[in-house]
Amino acid sequence: MIDIVPEWMAGLEEEDLSFIKRFLLASGSLKEIAIQYEVTYPTVRLRLDKLIQKIKLTEQTEQDPYIAVIKRLAVNDKLEFDTAKILIEEYKKQRRVLG
Repeated sequence: MIDIVPEWMAGLEEEDLSFIKRFLLASGSLKEIAIQYEVTYPTVRLRLDKLIQKIKLTEQTEQDPYIAVIKRLAVNDKLEFDTAKILIEEYKKQRRVLG
């Protein structure tokens, strides 16, 4: 039994953990997961991609709170990824100019 939950897992919601469990029990078959959730394969693929992004975000120790908020908003579908990328790039440019 795990005494300490890894940080990447601690940031996940119960629904995310349930998806991961089903994914593992289905031996990583997205087709099987689509059947279980009664959705299309592309829907499951999108869900998996978002979960991967959420885990990657948790693993990145972002020092700048603004950038961390922008990334969190994108992962949680509150902001488009392309928009988030532009905001972060522009913010970094401004920091370099003012720097």
